[in-house]
Amino acid sequence: MADGGLSFATARNRSVEFRVTRVAVGPIMRRMYETTPPEKITIIEGPTPTFETPPETWALSFSEGPSLPRVAVTRLRTFNGPALVERCWKAWNSGRACNLEFRNEEGLTQEAPIVAVRAVETQDGQVLLLHVRVE
Repeated sequence: MADGGLSFATARNRSVEFRVTRVAVGPIMRRMYETTPPEKITIIEGPTPTFETPPETWALSFSEGPSLPRVAVTRLRTFNGPALVERCWKAWNSGRACNLEFRNEEGLTQEAPIVAVRAVETQDGQVLLLHVRVE
């Protein structure tokens, strides 16, 4: 979409469009984040994901607070991209976080908070575009 929103196709071939937004959370929502485990997308096989600077200017809108967090984009091949997008959307809609779980170059498990997700169909199959916050 040209206006910065995200879209994906559901299993019923309906196009669903939504805009990823960040809202201020109060003390009740903060406790909910602390007590509710985050939804995870785990990379089972393959190399460590590469994190690149996103070409979109709207990625800067994810910065909150006195310091600018680094938002990066990674591309993952998948068999069920729209289902993963919907899973993230449902987690965010219920006030839960969604994390990408992967192994780094040393083989240690790491997590990165997902701030935006999009499924794209390419010639090679489905690709998941994940915008994550990296340290």
